[in-house]
Amino acid sequence: MNSHTTFLVFGPAATLRRMSDKMFKEHAPKFLYEHSKEEDKDKLFVAVYEEYEKQINSSVTLTCIFESTQDHNKIVLKKTGGRMGFRGSSLSEERNVESNVVDFIIDFGKRLGLTVQEEQVSDTPPEENEED
Repeated sequence: MNSHTTFLVFGPAATLRRMSDKMFKEHAPKFLYEHSKEEDKDKLFVAVYEEYEKQINSSVTLTCIFESTQDHNKIVLKKTGGRMGFRGSSLSEERNVESNVVDFIIDFGKRLGLTVQEEQVSDTPPEENEED
C-alpha cells in the first residue's frame, strides 16, 4: 500500500522560486541534493527526511522530489518504512515529518495566493476490467 503524493503549485515565477528555499530552511532534510542547468532557471531538488518513531520502534523515510520551473513547482512525496497494521493502542497526536511538509506546501500556497493541486497515485496498477 505504498503510494506517493504529487503536488502541483502554480503562480508567479518569483514566488515559486522562493518556495523551495523556504521549505528546506523551515524543515531541514537529512540529505539534500540540488541540480540546475546553466541555460535554464529550472532547478531540481531531492531531499530525504528521516524520522525515528519511538512508539512503534521503527524509522520512517520521506523522499521529496522538488522540481521548480518558471510556471509551476512539482513536488513528489514518497514515504517508506515504518510498520504496517494495528499495533496496540493508537499513536499519540505527535506530528510526523510527512504531515509537516504537506502542511507547509498547502499553507505557503494559501498565504501567497498560489494554486495548489494535490494528486494521489497508488504504486499498485489498477485492476483491468475485461470486456467480453
